[in-house]
Amino acid sequence: MKVRRAVLKDGSVSVALYKEGRWIPLMLMGCRDPETGTSVLRFLARYRQEDFRRHVLERLKEASDEMEESIDRFVIPFQVRSFRDFMLWEEHYVNSVVGLLRRFMPGKYRTVSLMKRITGRFPIKPPPMFYEVPVYYMGNHNQFYESGRDVPYPSYTNFLDYELEIGLVIVDEVRNAKGKQALNAIGGFVVLNDFTARDMQVKEYRESPFGPVVKAKNFATGISLDVATADEILPRFEELRGRVLVNGEQWCEGSTKNPAHSPGAMVEYASTEETLYPGEILGTGTLPGCAGVEVNRFLSRGDTVRLEVDGVGELENRII
Repeated sequence: MKVRRAVLKDGSVSVALYKEGRWIPLMLMGCRDPETGTSVLRFLARYRQEDFRRHVLERLKEASDEMEESIDRFVIPFQVRSFRDFMLWEEHYVNSVVGLLRRFMPGKYRTVSLMKRITGRFPIKPPPMFYEVPVYYMGNHNQFYESGRDVPYPSYTNFLDYELEIGLVIVDEVRNAKGKQALNAIGGFVVLNDFTARDMQVKEYRESPFGPVVKAKNFATGISLDVATADEILPRFEELRGRVLVNGEQWCEGSTKNPAHSPGAMVEYASTEETLYPGEILGTGTLPGCAGVEVNRFLSRGDTVRLEVDGVGELENRII
C-alpha cells in the first residue's frame, strides 16, 4: 500500500490511499477516527494491525475513483521529527572515496588506481566500526524538501551531488528496542535524496574537528510524497532497485542487495539508550552506484533530478 497526505479542495486534510492509478482520500471513505484519517503516521501505525489492514483494503475496493477529484494537492507526508542517516553498503563507501580522490586528490587517486591494477581491487575499506554496528550521523530534520519543491543551490559549493537513499519511518515510541519490537517500530518507507556539497565535504574532512557532515550535508534532504507501508517493503528490503534521472536522462542505477546491517539492526542501534519517537526517519545510506561522486557527474542550477525506488515511490526536485 502507498499512502500520501492530501489537502482537499475544501481545505481539509486527509490521508490518501493509492488505488489502481488513483488516490482516494481516506476521510471520504467513512473513516470515523479523524486522527487516523488525517495523520500518515497514525495510519501507518494502525495499518500494521491485520484487522485494520483488511478493513481498509475492503473499503478501498468499494471506493469510487471519482473521489480523487476532491484532492487539491499533496503535501509533505509528515513533519520530520529527527533524521539519522546511516551507511549500509560497503560498495558505496569504496566508490565514494575513490570518486572524491579522483576529483579532489588526483595524486592519491593515481596511487590507489595503480594498486588496483596490481591487486585487482582498491585498497580502501570502511573503518572497523562500520562492520560492528550500523553507523550514522545526525542530519537536519528542518531542511526537508518534498517532491516537487525547488532546492536552492548552496552558495559555497561547485560540486552539488545527489544520493539515492531509502528512509525508514518510525511510528512507535521505543527505547533500547530489540528484535521484533525494533522491526515493528518501522511503519513505512520513503525515498530520500541526501544532497551533498562534495567540495565542502572534503574541506570539512580535512579541516573540521566535527567531520564531513555539517555544511556538506545539512542544507537539504529530499523526501518523496509517497510512503510505502512496511508490510510491502520489509519482506523484500534486499531486493529493491532504484535509479537516478537528471533532466530525463538516466545517470545511474543500483539495488539494496547485500547491506552490512538490517533495518531492524538500524532501529536497535539508534534506540540504544535513546528514545525514538513517531516521525523520526532513519536513512539507509546511498544505494551503491547511486551518487554523482561515484559516476563523476554533478548537478547544476536548472537541473531536475528524479529518484525512483521500485515499490517505494518517486522523488523529483529542481535545482535553482
